[in-house]
Amino acid sequence: MDILELMKKDLERRRYSKRTVQTYLFCFHKFLNWIKKEPRKISKKDIEEFLQKLNNKGFSASTLNLYLQAIKYPLQYILNKRNIFVNLPFSKTPKKLPAFLTKEEIKLLIGSIGNLKHKLMIELLYSSGLRISELINLKVKDLEFDSNFGWVLGGKGNKDRLFIIAQKIKGKLQQYIKEQDLKYENLLFSGRRGMYSAASIQEIVKQATKKSKINKKVHPHTLRHSFATHLIEDGYSLVSVQSLMGHNSPETTMIYVHMAKPKIMDIKSPYDAL
Repeated sequence: MDILELMKKDLERRRYSKRTVQTYLFCFHKFLNWIKKEPRKISKKDIEEFLQKLNNKGFSASTLNLYLQAIKYPLQYILNKRNIFVNLPFSKTPKKLPAFLTKEEIKLLIGSIGNLKHKLMIELLYSSGLRISELINLKVKDLEFDSNFGWVLGGKGNKDRLFIIAQKIKGKLQQYIKEQDLKYENLLFSGRRGMYSAASIQEIVKQATKKSKINKKVHPHTLRHSFATHLIEDGYSLVSVQSLMGHNSPETTMIYVHMAKPKIMDIKSPYDAL
């Protein structure tokens, strides 16, 4: 089995989206065609020269970073060549403030969804700050209602983290699990053909945005940005929000705030304050 096939299987096993799998395979395949080396013999210098070649052609910083991530993946996770990337800097991408919805817009968006199951999915997506991949992989056993939190297991970067369960949807989730007769190991949300696709969730959000007449470009990830922004607005500390978002560094979380005073308190979902 060649490196591209192994890479594809590993990405799918880790629940990367179909689009990400295709993009990573395309980028790495392009690199292999250029380097014309057996993957185990690839060096740091090879990678630097390839990225410099793309840079000279006018590729954007975000595209260079994408190629770097695609090249890193099979070398690190399949060939275990981790030291090759020590001190190899990421291509810097100009930072832009992400789009987010106001609290009133969140209420309009969620209120426009008629299908109760779809509504519950979007309520959970916003109220917990989950990524779309984390939502569709969530299982009944990951929810700890007595403690008002759930677990994201093997999330982005293969990390585990806690997420809060809003009081507003706690009872709805429990009732839904009971009505659907879901067992401990079952996916929390599934369609007729099994696991929901990211595209299905995107379509729900797209239709809700249209129906609620929100004049913004809204994606499922917009709800995650809104969750973080509303926590900051509600006075929660940067460190607390960083933990809930699963960010490696506070710098990533800083896009949601210019200045936040640290506080030690129990965190409630912003959805409970709407």
